[in-house]
Amino acid sequence: MPAIPFDRRAIPEGAALSRWAAPDGWSLRRLDWRQPAGAPARGSLLFAGGRGDFIEKYLEAAAHWHERGWNVTSFDWRGQGGSRGDIEGGHYDSFDPVVADLDALIAASAAETPGPHVAIGHSMGGHILLRVLAERAPRLEAAVLVAPMIGINSAPMPAFAAAATASLMTAMGMGRHPAWHQSREAPEAGSLRQRILTGCAERYADELWWWEREPGYDLGAPSWGWLKAAYDSIARLTSARLAAVTLPVLLLAAEEDRLVSVPAIRWAARTLPRAELVTFPEAGHELLREADPVRLAALAAIDGFFDRHAGR
Repeated sequence: MPAIPFDRRAIPEGAALSRWAAPDGWSLRRLDWRQPAGAPARGSLLFAGGRGDFIEKYLEAAAHWHERGWNVTSFDWRGQGGSRGDIEGGHYDSFDPVVADLDALIAASAAETPGPHVAIGHSMGGHILLRVLAERAPRLEAAVLVAPMIGINSAPMPAFAAAATASLMTAMGMGRHPAWHQSREAPEAGSLRQRILTGCAERYADELWWWEREPGYDLGAPSWGWLKAAYDSIARLTSARLAAVTLPVLLLAAEEDRLVSVPAIRWAARTLPRAELVTFPEAGHELLREADPVRLAALAAIDGFFDRHAGR
């Protein structure tokens, strides 16, 4: 019999949503998809999405890892999805609180679930995961950074000018204002936004479907203050800090990524002592939500990496 297609628009049976309190008390929405009772787990995997992401966007990837035997945990960052609280538009004054959130959630997951323990971060989540690796001592055997925000693609403006502009606008009291105008109508399949994110119109449409049901999931454009905080946080990823990371790290990048800096990803891959880099010449930013040729290749690279570095 042919396999039943995975429903990307429903929380799967066996996956449980709950609330988790961050170190400062912030309530984060969390999903845990454990292996069935009596089934041995391959290990435990924590997934961290990017800016504007929410648990439901990556259910299909979670299903892949769950099928391979992992206990899977994912969550919504504070200010996003079901963890928005009173933060408007996902604004951050600093990335330090979310670094603390991820560090604490890794520790909590490691205490609750069997090893080996691994983590995957996409885009902003990849940046925050890299900061945890560089600044903390997380209980992980390996980590994967998918299109990580190690630098922002500000072309045609140079990165230093973009960072200075974000700082100036914030200093002028515009920190909570969107950095650019973005229509509040959802950009349809086939739009520039879709082409930047993924070549798969069906997976792109899934996000719009969730937005219709949860309008607050659509954060719109980042604020000037968020951009300043992002550039400040990126500056924390120094060569010395990355060179001290002893964990095996896999980096995945889309060669033509319009959102994050591919040269910065290559630099990190050269600087991290135990890094591997896999690039995709024709892909959007959301590699795990791309058309199947790219998506399945990315998942295979992650699977192979964990098989080599996180036991079985």
